[in-house]
Amino acid sequence: MKTISIIGGGWLGKPLAHYLETTGHKVFVSKTSDEGVALLQQEQLNGFKCNLELKSGTADLITALKEQAPNIVIGCFPPGFRSGNGERYAAQWKQVIEACVEAKVTKVVMVSSTTVYPDVSQEMSEEHASLALSETHEQFSDKAQIMLLAEQYVKNSGLHFGIVRCSGLIGPERHPSRFATRLKQVSDLAPANMLHLTDAIGAVSFIAQLDKSVVVNATTPNTVSKAEFYQAALDSVGSSDPLPPVVHVADKKILPDTLLELGYRFHHQHTLELL
Repeated sequence: MKTISIIGGGWLGKPLAHYLETTGHKVFVSKTSDEGVALLQQEQLNGFKCNLELKSGTADLITALKEQAPNIVIGCFPPGFRSGNGERYAAQWKQVIEACVEAKVTKVVMVSSTTVYPDVSQEMSEEHASLALSETHEQFSDKAQIMLLAEQYVKNSGLHFGIVRCSGLIGPERHPSRFATRLKQVSDLAPANMLHLTDAIGAVSFIAQLDKSVVVNATTPNTVSKAEFYQAALDSVGSSDPLPPVVHVADKKILPDTLLELGYRFHHQHTLELL
């Protein structure tokens, strides 16, 4: 049994905490408000407050981690790009690393994203994205560079680490049919790189307990085009809404080969199973 602290008790972090507890670990999980902590505690989780936006955020986290004495810290808080706060993401990860080093944590795991990859229509394995590459190739977006800087803080921490680059997350309250009509267009040549919550939990917990430092892609091994996937998503809920305009533009395909070679077995083998 290990003691694990999860920073970010949201859509992924909360069920991850439940899962890790059922497998015998002692788990702490954070929210940014007292109200959020109370809700976690109502679900019999060991909630604690962590708000990295506060001036005292780093010091508060150090205090919490020293009290909890975790072997592993998992950061699964979103980058905040949709809210316009994405530029803070790398700095927040720097705070997390400082706290983990001060609290003498053994391993840190970052839930990252396949947003890190360049806008190139090819198969993408882990070596195709790094901070150094993003600084010399214009195909990397600003969001990719922010996330890669955050990843670099993890890599440079001196701690054992795991970085899990998740594809588009779907599952409870995130059925892809909800997003289909909001898209400007869908391509019949671009792969639908998707990951179900079940495999996000599985991959993160697997990497957290792995006895080596790794960067891995977490994405459903087999898929179809975005056009076919989103049409299937609409069909699965009986929706008659039309697809957005279908275009013929190729895009990147994320490869989960490293994660598979390490021994992880996906619950879902094909994206159409996710619907």
